Amino acid sequence: MSRFFKDPDAIAALSPEEFHVTQRSGTERPGTGKHLGNKDPGIYVCIVSGEPLFASAHKYESGCGWPSFTKPIEPAHVQELEDRGLGMIRTEVRSTHGDSHLGHVFPDGPREHGGLRYCINSASLRFIHRDEMEAEGYGDYLDQVEDIA
Repeated sequence: MSRFFKDPDAIAALSPEEFHVTQRSGTERPGTGKHLGNKDPGIYVCIVSGEPLFASAHKYESGCGWPSFTKPIEPAHVQELEDRGLGMIRTEVRSTHGDSHLGHVFPDGPREHGGLRYCINSASLRFIHRDEMEAEGYGDYLDQVEDIA
């Protein structure tokens, strides 16, 4: 059994914005997310389940107003679903175990890194600094985080 699950206690502790984004498939305003400008080494996990989603090594500045990543740290932890909302067809991204809405993935990312842009709401993520990863049980992912200079 996975150690990651949709934790009712974590949901109860969410801020109104985090709840709106993760549980109601909302979107934070562009340019407002706490992780947008974060350049520290580490990983981003689902705020509800704790499952590892993205590594700082795959984060880049896309100019879209939300944190952007070229790929998930653990593809099995990210579900891609068709989203026909807002009069367009997009691909929604959700955490597998937490069932949290994360954002969307688009085919306009850096070609040299696979061409995808995972456009993710900061409100759906918790950042774990490289220095804390081992203590928090994410040591297996240290090799996916760039060295601290």
